[in-house]
Formats: sequence, structure tokens, C-alpha cells
Amino acid sequence: MAKVYDAPPHELISRTAEYLQESGIEKPEWTIFVKTGAHADRPPYQKGWWYTRCASILRKIYLEGPVGISRLRKEYGGGRPSGYGAAHHRDGGGAIIRNAVHGLERLGLVEVLGKRGRVVTPAGMKKLDNLSTDILKEMIQKNPRLRVYL
Repeated sequence: MAKVYDAPPHELISRTAEYLQESGIEKPEWTIFVKTGAHADRPPYQKGWWYTRCASILRKIYLEGPVGISRLRKEYGGGRPSGYGAAHHRDGGGAIIRNAVHGLERLGLVEVLGKRGRVVTPAGMKKLDNLSTDILKEMIQKNPRLRVYL
């Protein structure tokens, strides 16, 4: 069985986003108006960006957990231009990350681990590992040399 780090991140995140959309994770009404943080100039162009962000957060918690909201804000932040000087880092939007994590908790994919942060539940690990295995099986059909990773 393949693990999350065996599958290409872009493919895994897009498949997980599809799964989250089908499973009914709540998308707040205000997502059409907000930027992703103080570093961003405009709201995201992608229609299903909320589900992609939730999937990306789930993958990050799987790989780096236990992870807190403040660390995720730093991860999803970026540089804010400051005139002629170098860009200064700004954290990502906290409400976006908080609501995404709460939605993942309601689905039973993430749980709180005391004061240490959030971790992926065994059910969440199983789902992500199954998605990774499916992706890897499709890749093996195109390139049989990848069978080593399965």
C-alpha cells in the first residue's frame, strides 16, 4: 500500500479535493469574497479553491502533524511587496485555515491532540493512503518501473 509521500502532491490534492466536495464538507458563504491572506492582492480565481485548500491542509497535517493553526498560517502565507525593498512575510488568513480544519474535524479526518495541535485520525490516514494507492496504480499502468513503490 502506498503512502501519501509516494504519490505526486498535485494529483493527491486534486483527488482529495474531489472526495471532500462529494463528502459534503461545508464551504462558508464568504469564500467568494475573501483573499487568502494579507499577502494576496486578489481572491483566488479557481472555482473550487476552498476544497483544494482543505485537501492541502489535510495533506500537510498528515505529513507534518501535530500541527497548529499558527504554523499552518505561516505555511500558507507569502511575501507582501514593500516598495523598492524586499517583500516582508505575511501569514495566511486565519479564518480560512480555522474553518477548513473545523470542517475536516467534523468529517472525522482530523482530531485535536491536546495543546500540541491537530493530527490526522486513523480513518483520515486510511482514506489518504487509499487515494495514494489508486494514483500510484494508475501511474504504474503508464510506467511499469514504478511498481517498486507499491
